[in-house]
Amino acid sequence: MTDEASTQAASVPDTDELKTFEGSTRRSLRWLPPQLIIGGAIVAFIVGIGLVSLFWTPYDINKVDVPNQFLPPGSDGFLLGTDKLGRDITSQIMAGARNSLLVSVVSTIASLVPGVLIGLIAAGAKPMQQRILSRMTDIGVALPGIVVALVVATSLGPGNTTAIVAIMFWLIPTVARVVIGPARQILARDFVEAAQAYGRSRRFILFRHVLPNIGPLIIVQASIMFAIAILVEAALSYLGIGAQRPTPSWGRLLKEAQPLIDQAPYLMIIPGITIMVAVIGFNVLGDGLRTYLDPQQTAKGADV
Repeated sequence: MTDEASTQAASVPDTDELKTFEGSTRRSLRWLPPQLIIGGAIVAFIVGIGLVSLFWTPYDINKVDVPNQFLPPGSDGFLLGTDKLGRDITSQIMAGARNSLLVSVVSTIASLVPGVLIGLIAAGAKPMQQRILSRMTDIGVALPGIVVALVVATSLGPGNTTAIVAIMFWLIPTVARVVIGPARQILARDFVEAAQAYGRSRRFILFRHVLPNIGPLIIVQASIMFAIAILVEAALSYLGIGAQRPTPSWGRLLKEAQPLIDQAPYLMIIPGITIMVAVIGFNVLGDGLRTYLDPQQTAKGADV
């Protein structure tokens, strides 16, 4: 056999190897945690509604139509009914999803970056510095988020910016607290000691070895933070320091419906259920990601 023929033969994968790879891939794709599927479907639905509302809603969310006020859900032309001014509830719920997702995405990303950096710095610092940074994060976690938001609102005024800043103040120490423990565990492993013996700097070790190893933890935490951000944004809007008219908000819909609970209870039930489903969806997605990204759980499911 010539050298060229030998090279071609060596480059062709063995049939048994291909079958093994395909079977393993099918098993890994087939084994998805139910939480991941259910949570992903809920989140995809909410994101889809928010994206659609950018281009289309059944009615103008601020259009006043007094003759059609207080129409119950299922009325002709109004799937979820109308409010006291005849505004379409379906359109407001769709636009509210857009606002909640915007606040959640911005506040989560803006919290993850500094939170992860603080956690890594605290984990890699000297013992005294570790204790100081750890106590600072504990204090940040202990501060009530709503109280922080009220303080921020006095200087910034109500609006989405206030909600984003308040959520950031709440989430940054939480992310740092979550990162510190696992980062310290990674730093105690043998391959980190080998990197140190090789002459690698502490910064290189933190970003080259520690950060990739806690990546799945950060992904799961981000999903949970989305749920927290949606809930906090709704609470701040309910208190009057979040989004203001004409910006749509699920929390403000609850606030506006509160005096009308006896006359039109659906005005509170519908946005309340929407908030609950969104928060549950992101939490369930986080549980599914935690299970799927856990190597032991994944291996166990793939062997079934």
